[in-house]
Amino acid sequence: MTEKQKDLFQKFAALGSLLALTIVFSLVSDAFFSVGNGMTVALQVTSIAYLGIGATCVIITGGIDLSVGAILALSGVVAAMAVKAGAPVPLGMLCGLLVGALCGAVNGLCVTLLRLPPFIATLGMMLVARGVALQITDARAIGGLGDSFAELGNGSLWRVVKIGADGFPDVIFPGIPYPVLLMIVLAVAVSVLLRLTTLGRHLYAVGSNGEAARLSGVDVRGVTLFAYVLSGLLAGLTGCVLMSRLVTAQPSEGLMYELDAIAAAVIGGTSLSGGVGSISGTVIGAFVIGILRNGLNMGGVSAFTQQIIIGLVILLTVWIDQMRHRR
Repeated sequence: MTEKQKDLFQKFAALGSLLALTIVFSLVSDAFFSVGNGMTVALQVTSIAYLGIGATCVIITGGIDLSVGAILALSGVVAAMAVKAGAPVPLGMLCGLLVGALCGAVNGLCVTLLRLPPFIATLGMMLVARGVALQITDARAIGGLGDSFAELGNGSLWRVVKIGADGFPDVIFPGIPYPVLLMIVLAVAVSVLLRLTTLGRHLYAVGSNGEAARLSGVDVRGVTLFAYVLSGLLAGLTGCVLMSRLVTAQPSEGLMYELDAIAAAVIGGTSLSGGVGSISGTVIGAFVIGILRNGLNMGGVSAFTQQIIIGLVILLTVWIDQMRHRR
């Protein structure tokens, strides 16, 4: 079986799991297939998908990024503080994105120039970014950000509202949330980058065999740095979108999100050994996690039991990936 066939097999296995979960939870609860619940699941999945897309690019190069949850929090509070200080919302969001990209660049430089193991480099960034976020906010949430700050996270396209006979608005169709549209655009853009550009092929080459890629003329350091900058940038974007949804900036937000991102990538067929992975698979993996959580919530399963189940799913998926790699 070729690597492409293995990738397709893993992706369709994830898709099969997604369909199976959907069928099971639709039988458990009649409300599972409602439009409102579908939009809720899609919104919950967006954060995992944004981070998972970045994690996929990093893992393809043979690395790992444990800092995205902390970068998310730092970027979000920086954007909120900028808006609170009087900056226009787009400028505040841009500040958050730049902070995320800067943190990603530091990660990349630690891995490429200082030759630190990616696990250690990003673990250090996780602690630093979380500490800075807590320090600059005194560990307090930032509120009172206004309706314009909430537009990105709570707005929607094609929302249909009808005024009823009682004079109150009646939502006919909730519309497609902006975060979901952004997820689709990002997934398509990065998928095209990986599959149809020279840079994308270089990412796979570095993950498959870094030394062979270097001897072939690939700028291994530059490609690796790009992957970490992209991961940091997407973490910054996730922070801005998430804080916009909450209309409050929480310095403690994003705890354990990095594990969801890595799990989504691995469930979707990205190999932790590097050189194998796809964005479409990662999005499917994100929906597997999102639907699993949503269905367990609707089924009345406690949050503690949910952690156990999702942890077992991650262990099983990584074990399958390792078995595939050994073969």
